[in-house]
Amino acid sequence: MKINFNNLTIICQFLLIAGIGSSCQPEQSNLPSPNIVWIVSEDNSKHYMRLFDENGIETPHIEKLASQGVRFDRAFSNGAVCSVARSAIISGCYGPRTLTNYHRNIQAAPMPDSLRMFPHYLREAGYYTANNAKEDYNFIKGDSVWDESSNKASWRNRQSGQPFFYVHNIGTTHESRLHFTAEEMQNNATQTKLEDYQVQPNHPDDSVFRYTNAYYRDKIQQMDEQVGEVIAQLKQDDLLDSTIIFYYGDHGGVLPGSKGYIYETGLHVPMVAYIPPAYKHLSAWAPGSATETFVSFIDLAPTVLRLAGLPTLSPMDGKPFLGQGLTKNKLEQRNTTYGYADRFDEKYDQVRSIRVGPYKYIRNYQPYNFDGLLNNYRYKQLAYQDWQDKHHRHQLNEVQSAFFESRPPEMLFDVEADPYETNNLADDPSFAPTLVALRKKLNTWVTHMPDLSFYPEYFLLDQAIDNPVAFGQTHQSDIKKYAQIADLSLQSFDDAKAKLITALSSSDPWERYWALMTCSSFGQQAMVLTEEVTQVMHKDSLLINQVKAAEFLGLSKALDPAKQLVDCLYQSQDPTEALLILNSIMLLRSAPHHYTFEIDLKQLQSKVRKDKMVSWRLTGLNISI
Repeated sequence: MKINFNNLTIICQFLLIAGIGSSCQPEQSNLPSPNIVWIVSEDNSKHYMRLFDENGIETPHIEKLASQGVRFDRAFSNGAVCSVARSAIISGCYGPRTLTNYHRNIQAAPMPDSLRMFPHYLREAGYYTANNAKEDYNFIKGDSVWDESSNKASWRNRQSGQPFFYVHNIGTTHESRLHFTAEEMQNNATQTKLEDYQVQPNHPDDSVFRYTNAYYRDKIQQMDEQVGEVIAQLKQDDLLDSTIIFYYGDHGGVLPGSKGYIYETGLHVPMVAYIPPAYKHLSAWAPGSATETFVSFIDLAPTVLRLAGLPTLSPMDGKPFLGQGLTKNKLEQRNTTYGYADRFDEKYDQVRSIRVGPYKYIRNYQPYNFDGLLNNYRYKQLAYQDWQDKHHRHQLNEVQSAFFESRPPEMLFDVEADPYETNNLADDPSFAPTLVALRKKLNTWVTHMPDLSFYPEYFLLDQAIDNPVAFGQTHQSDIKKYAQIADLSLQSFDDAKAKLITALSSSDPWERYWALMTCSSFGQQAMVLTEEVTQVMHKDSLLINQVKAAEFLGLSKALDPAKQLVDCLYQSQDPTEALLILNSIMLLRSAPHHYTFEIDLKQLQSKVRKDKMVSWRLTGLNISI
């Protein structure tokens, strides 16, 4: 039996009776439910498009869409890499509470209890859901998400009159497109003139970066043509009057220091939404307008549900920003977004951010790491290699060198005055009230979520993967305690010393874990605790605590940690634990530490040796498996 989808009244009445949704009808009862299309470009921050930034290139098709729609000048990914960003989009949930904040996922997490990926609810309401073609979720997907998900997926495969939700992914601007060689750079001229765009102040202004800037902008214009093709297909099918169209980038750009980092170039994305005149009541903004309302990726799922006339689901962290009943006045009071960065492929870190209005606060929980620590995939890009080479040759200024140096535990930027986050205001007394307010707000978010990453990933995969959200709720008070130990690094060492000594001898191994990393954050200031840390290195029941103790002793130059770290690596039975150990080895092998490590592959446990990401890290250490 075929269903006539021109009017979903009967279906929606059934959903209401079943308690699944609210009315699927827009304000005018004679209107069908709107079609919704997402056009998503990979690896684009707003900084490189003229529509959003004066140093950006023209994108005529996206600009035309904006002239008839709404331009969101404050749209943000919550994570700075594909799988993490897309997991927040598909669920409406923050990654650190759902264990979807690591890229690439070692084991997919289940969706939170009582929640499905949001296209499931659209399908239940009668929508045809199609994705062309990238998914890249860190969640277990389930079978009820898409009617079709492939490179052949199209709205044209739906039943006659059936409303649809369609996602079109464009990979033209993906990071891999910038993996050209020096020879290719010499032989292939760019369409964009090399002198037309300024090189960012944190990058060296040389031929490699000028070419990379121009080449990337060429790709952005090619992407814009593809956006235009999708819109032309909708027009050809006579669908523009009934289709809400979004364009956005799936996280930040790929020039060095953007994708994989929660600076603005990694999180601040372009976004435009076109709402047809018949559905203007679903937008608080007039066509052709722009707004500084803060929109985060966790908000996309509840927004689509609301546009379809379905309720926002309480397990979601996000809030709708389009849909019936939302007012411009209330929406434009939204001025906050959160970001997170943990493992990107084989490279570990733990960074959190909050932006409120023009101010961005970044909390580096492992500040002794440095941004430029080797990630194999990043360094396939010639510009990364050039940047690192110039650092080794001492050819960078202070701003450009910061990428290869340890970071302060907390940073504060006025990103409207300083869009590339080069001037840290954290130590400026005149900004102390702002610093304290944002620190407090971030801490509240981290501990209330709660943030699972205060446990190492390998432990979470063993203990929390079956139900990460429940695990977090059960251990919320512990996580708050670990965050407080980490925040001792924000005090003077004299004020923190006694609490660190207590934590180093705690019966809770994760209190010891965070005390050790906080000692590393203090560096040589904490050398008076060498005896206590040495005891942990030799006697702790957890292998990772022995590693973190040796890491501190190496960073503070108290001893050469190489033998201890390699011995711990050989003992590790868990590839994810071994990967974490290898990150300590990579850090201590790098400048300015320069320790030497001799690793015998035959002594690695078989399961460790065969692991994909372990092999990537070993490749970075110039060890081939």
